[in-house]
Amino acid sequence: MHLLAKRMKEQKRSFDTYFLVLTLIISGLGVLAFVSASLGILARSEAKFYGVLENQLIFGFLGGLVALFLTMKIPYQFWRKYSFYFFLASVVLSLLVFVPHIGFSHGGARRWLSIGPLSFQPAEVLKLSFVMYFSGWLVWAKKRNKDFIYKIIPLISLLIVVALVLLRQPDTKSLVLIAVAALAMLFVSGVSWRIIFWIIGIGIAALITLAFVRPYVMERIKTFINPASDPRGSSYQLQQSLIAIGSGGVWGRGLGQSVQKFNYLPEPQGDSVFAVIGEEFGFIGTSILVVLYVFFAIRGYKIATNAPDRYSRYLVIGLVTLLVAQSFLNIASLIGIFPLTGVPLVFISHGGTSLLMAFATVGIILNVSSSKKKITV
Repeated sequence: MHLLAKRMKEQKRSFDTYFLVLTLIISGLGVLAFVSASLGILARSEAKFYGVLENQLIFGFLGGLVALFLTMKIPYQFWRKYSFYFFLASVVLSLLVFVPHIGFSHGGARRWLSIGPLSFQPAEVLKLSFVMYFSGWLVWAKKRNKDFIYKIIPLISLLIVVALVLLRQPDTKSLVLIAVAALAMLFVSGVSWRIIFWIIGIGIAALITLAFVRPYVMERIKTFINPASDPRGSSYQLQQSLIAIGSGGVWGRGLGQSVQKFNYLPEPQGDSVFAVIGEEFGFIGTSILVVLYVFFAIRGYKIATNAPDRYSRYLVIGLVTLLVAQSFLNIASLIGIFPLTGVPLVFISHGGTSLLMAFATVGIILNVSSSKKKITV
């Protein structure tokens, strides 16, 4: 045991400080933006305001920093060793949302579990465990030369399992994010562009089919095509978001000065928080935030490039893609260049589970960045 600890110490290097600093800057700015956006709740309910702050700042932010520290200390090989069990457990947790008195619904969706005073969204754990398990599968499949049999068919099978769980809730956005991360991992593993395009085509066809089966998906597509089609209904959030961002101008109204967060923007502290940022900090503020996310992505992918082995490379690619894709999907949907998704803005939007898992994800990436080469256990 002493020898193993000594070998592990010799094979470690300092973690990527730049990646950690970027995370802390974005999340620090996110706390300011979140508290300001939450004032819209205070105008309606003081009790709910303090409840939201407690959930976000204590469970999400402070709990997230603890999770970051812990996952940064756990060797990434641990996740590979137990990835199947984590994935299986996350599927079971996601199914428990349908059990009465354990799972509960909000806003027409049944995505949360309630355990005592705490509630959390198991889909956030499912996204992370999927990337862990699929990374290990790609390492195993790399030794075989038949991509379709050993990579594509298993991926489709895994996505079907995930889809059966998530679409029932319904949670289309998490399924889309998992698929995007899986595609990025497939590409890095050496799968040809032709196969990637075929998978994208199948995915688009599946979403079109889903739109005819699930009316809310069709409504979001219609809103994207014609944002003015139903300004008091399905287009309301996008209309109010564009008003908020547009009224911010170049420099913004100033911190705390948003008007739209009071009784206009739905969930100003949640999915619409970027619109509040646009109104209060203007084009300059939102541009700085976007640039920070771009640097976060570049630095994350650089860590993947320097990863010590294939598993850690695929793992970091998948995890960074999850965080970055989610962030840019949120921003793109609120400025009208992508259909509304309902995904939170990473490190900023309300959602204790989302924030906690985002910090835990960063910790795993930092652990990979501190590993020189594969540690044999």
